[in-house]
Amino acid sequence: MVVPLIGYLDRFSARPGERLEVKISSQLDAPYKAELVRVRHADPNPAGPGMKLLPIPAAWAGEYPSVAKPVPCGSHGRAAGRLALGEAFTLLLRLSPWKLRGPDRPQVVFALAGAGHSLTLAADDTGLAASVTVDGATVRAAIATPLLHRRWYEVTVTVGEGRLTLRQAPLQRTWGADEAGFSETPLPVSDWSGDYAITMGAAPNAAGHFNGRLEDPLLLRGLPRVTLAAPEALLASGRVVAWWDFSEGQEGEAIFDRGPAALHGGFVNLPARAVKGSRWTGEAHAWRQAPRHYAAVHLHEDDLEDCRWATDFVVPIPDDLPSGIYAVRLTCGDHWDLIPFFVLPPKGVARAPIAYLANTFTCQVYANYARPEFPEAQLARRAAWGAYPWCGNLVPDYGLSTYNSHPDGSGIHFSSRLRPIMNMRPGFLAVPDDKGSGLRHLPADSHLTDWFEEKGFAFDVITDEDLDDEGLELLSRYKVVVTGSHPEYHTPGTLDALQGFVNQGGRLAYLGGNGFYWKVARRPDRPHLLEIRRAEGGIRAWAAESGEYYNQLDGTLGGLWRRNGRPPQLLAGVGFSGQGKFEGSHYRATDSVTDPRAAWIFEGTGIAPGEAFGGFGLSGGGAAGFELDRADPLLGTPPNAMILARSEAHQEHFVTVPEELLTHVTTVTGESPEALIRAEIVYFETTGGGAVFSTGSITFCGSLSHDNYANPISRMLENVLTRFQA
Repeated sequence: MVVPLIGYLDRFSARPGERLEVKISSQLDAPYKAELVRVRHADPNPAGPGMKLLPIPAAWAGEYPSVAKPVPCGSHGRAAGRLALGEAFTLLLRLSPWKLRGPDRPQVVFALAGAGHSLTLAADDTGLAASVTVDGATVRAAIATPLLHRRWYEVTVTVGEGRLTLRQAPLQRTWGADEAGFSETPLPVSDWSGDYAITMGAAPNAAGHFNGRLEDPLLLRGLPRVTLAAPEALLASGRVVAWWDFSEGQEGEAIFDRGPAALHGGFVNLPARAVKGSRWTGEAHAWRQAPRHYAAVHLHEDDLEDCRWATDFVVPIPDDLPSGIYAVRLTCGDHWDLIPFFVLPPKGVARAPIAYLANTFTCQVYANYARPEFPEAQLARRAAWGAYPWCGNLVPDYGLSTYNSHPDGSGIHFSSRLRPIMNMRPGFLAVPDDKGSGLRHLPADSHLTDWFEEKGFAFDVITDEDLDDEGLELLSRYKVVVTGSHPEYHTPGTLDALQGFVNQGGRLAYLGGNGFYWKVARRPDRPHLLEIRRAEGGIRAWAAESGEYYNQLDGTLGGLWRRNGRPPQLLAGVGFSGQGKFEGSHYRATDSVTDPRAAWIFEGTGIAPGEAFGGFGLSGGGAAGFELDRADPLLGTPPNAMILARSEAHQEHFVTVPEELLTHVTTVTGESPEALIRAEIVYFETTGGGAVFSTGSITFCGSLSHDNYANPISRMLENVLTRFQA
């Protein structure tokens, strides 16, 4: 299934003088209309301010022809060149199938395609088969011994001396099953030397993708009875024609042929590398320490690095366009799309004292999340509110989220922005929310950016990607950096920049929950990609395989920032502690609200010590909900930090995060698991003149517009940002 009208941009952000490329696929018979809008409020809930999409004149606006474009899913390897195979040759490789299908859907493991000659090795749930075609005549050898999923096999195919043979040998002992197999069939003698297209994990036409791991495809002249136990020794024998060693260059897409022909190639759609191969023993857990233990590649039928759609039109950013959140709006009949982007101020310039940090890394990691909870009532609400109708649950064709798994059960650990991202659309309802809107990420953060404009706070927009590229210099021109509701994913570069900003006297307002939690990796030559390895600990949608905690893109340990020595408390004073369904509660003020160091935060709020506040809002019905952060001196909360309020009365479905638990009744801190389910509003100052204000809750910003923006949550934030930007 595909969406009738949808698109994406080549980047999330741009500056005046730059331009964005717009890539659209339309299945419709009529032209579509494109126009520019500024996104002020992206919540369609009729109980709130409603959608605020402000049209902006643009020279490129107008009608464009509808062109349907395919989505080229599936990863595989490619190489091409001349192979001196002669009249007899041997193919050796190792494979581990993870998701085989029926005989009507064979998966191609390896293929040679030349003029008059071809060889295909394929697998389905009945077994392996090798097919050879010579001058239009096809011969097939098949083994009717099913391959067990996630087991390693060495496979040998020989061609020559009047026969085609196929052999499989299990590399791990299995009790109760005979996994070995052999097949032989007559084959005319022919000279196989020539030019070939080589594909690994798919057919030459990029169909029949293999779901599983491949290792060490190797071609030998002749028919020696050898194995892949020592490929280096085979190379030294002089018989090797080609050996594609996947242990080399694991950071990228290149495939290196260590044979004499040097038929190097590359992978399409970025399969997983830095994964355990058949030789992994557990002695090394970092792939750079023992590359040959990680000589496998994990291919998937749904891998997608880049839709590779042609550009339909460009959006130049005028010099006088204010920094903000915008969208390309597409319409054709009843069909519509909104493709968001962020406009920064000119390079080296700050046009406002406040920088709003858009959490584009988090948006990208969650891109097209097919959620486990997706009731029919969600579809009915979308229709009733005129919300964005599409999502990963309905349309998986554009690649799912790193919160989902591949069809073979392995976790998705790459996310690309070069594809449509449906849950990043203004008006997207993410989760069931009986008491509010159920927004996440960009739409949820419009609660904050709308509030900025309502209260008259001038702000520039920057993004996670811009911050990672430019570092502290990007922040140095601002007095205040304000986050949205869920800045969960960060690189070393973004954390370094934020910490440096605070250390040098900057003011940080962290207005969310579960922030600065997971570490992601990027690579300069592939800026559109993010990688996440969900290593031990943390609230996880899937668990990385043991031995696969180190990122492919940069070779460093992935997982929680807490496991990497940088708990969120070091930066923000609070860190993830508890989670439940998308439901909110209230805070209760502590005695610190009258402390002279913080009393100004509560001026005009009417909040007294011991008083509850914030039990309202468009996110879960309360300012403290869903994902909760708390202070912890052992994890880095500064000793001068003041806890101004704590949440309470959370529902029974809330749980303590796993990294805090030792047993089912004991925790790292010694408190009960239930006691750790709390959000805390924290304020502290730094020796360099900086300050941090953190709200500890993902639903906080949803309360800002309550009662026409006149409420204690709104006034508290107004006090903080007024003081911070002074």
